[in-house]
Amino acid sequence: MTNPEQQPDSLQPDMQAPVDAAPEAAADAPVDVATLQAQIAELQDQYLRAQADVQNARRRADEEVQKARKFGIESFAESMLPVIDSLEAGLAVPNATADQIREGTEATLRQLLSALERNKVVVVSPAQGEKFDPNQHQAISVVPAPEGVQLPPNSIHTVLQKGYLIAERVLRPALVMVTPS
Repeated sequence: MTNPEQQPDSLQPDMQAPVDAAPEAAADAPVDVATLQAQIAELQDQYLRAQADVQNARRRADEEVQKARKFGIESFAESMLPVIDSLEAGLAVPNATADQIREGTEATLRQLLSALERNKVVVVSPAQGEKFDPNQHQAISVVPAPEGVQLPPNSIHTVLQKGYLIAERVLRPALVMVTPS
């Protein structure tokens, strides 16, 4: 019964229905292919444009990073210029007295510390008796507490050199002597 001519008549119309539908589908197919080709072309164009946008964004981001690296210190340098001006003005004064030099140096130091503060550089100068913090302090030696002074164990005895933080990150730890633990 594999031959359609040998099949009963009730089965033959079923087989012809798809054959009759095939020419209609074939007639619609060129329209669908043209539509699909247009959609493909549009999607390819959108894809290429999206790729170009991504490449442009990446290039702009790279340029911004390069500018930030190149000019990131600009604000800091600008805040240092008045300090340089003060130092040069102090050196230009002939025959300055020791008091004038000291006064000018103190004013310049205040100016420098102010400039550092504006740029988020903070001084770390722990007080005697403050608990030793290995994240901000570097112990140089362990010494007993001075006679008559009661200091807690593992605390700051003496600050040898101030430390500095920049935006809460240690730029240089404070060099300290600590009491035994």
